[in-house]
Amino acid sequence: MIDSRFEGLTTDFSIACHPQWTRVVSEVRRSTRFAAMRSALLSVLALAGLIACQQRTAADMTAGEQKAIADSLKGLVVNAYDLSRPDPVKSLMSLYPDSGRVISASGGVITTTRPQLEQGIKAFWTYVGQNMKNPKWEWTSMNVDVLAPDAAVMTSTYRVPHLTPTGMNHVIGGAWTAVFQKRAGRWVVIQEHLSDVQSNLNLQMADSMPGMNTPHNNP
Repeated sequence: MIDSRFEGLTTDFSIACHPQWTRVVSEVRRSTRFAAMRSALLSVLALAGLIACQQRTAADMTAGEQKAIADSLKGLVVNAYDLSRPDPVKSLMSLYPDSGRVISASGGVITTTRPQLEQGIKAFWTYVGQNMKNPKWEWTSMNVDVLAPDAAVMTSTYRVPHLTPTGMNHVIGGAWTAVFQKRAGRWVVIQEHLSDVQSNLNLQMADSMPGMNTPHNNP
């Protein structure tokens, strides 16, 4: 009879074993050690890869990689601000995270949540957007700095030529800085700041049309 005792990975027998049993025990030892070593090695490699990805910055990216991100963000913004699309509020809100904090500064007011931001955009469209005839959002400049594979900042200028309710030519415009972050494969704006271009005509229109002074302003 074989009396076996397990101490760690070592097995002792009280009597001489059959050669076949000795070989089986040896194979089990080698397999167990290899599995443990492989598991440890894979864990180290996975951790090293995670650290490498987290520490990657724009300095580690090629010019082509940075340009691809910049072009992608530009296309995303142009598409969202296409005023010919149905439901402009929904289109504009597609740039932001579905939940969590969103910092937006406009007209001297800061909002910190998506619902607050959406309320401001709805107010803009109610008091301004719907009163503009044939509006066209034009981007006059777009400057993108890619900070990392999952982070970038864009500063742009825009103008929106349109007709007033009385048929007069009118233009609103300004500058917009937005911080983008890639979350779950999707680029979203997590912070932004808007500033409008003031002119005498704009100020006159602002007096007659509440909320005129900036696209995301709360009335």
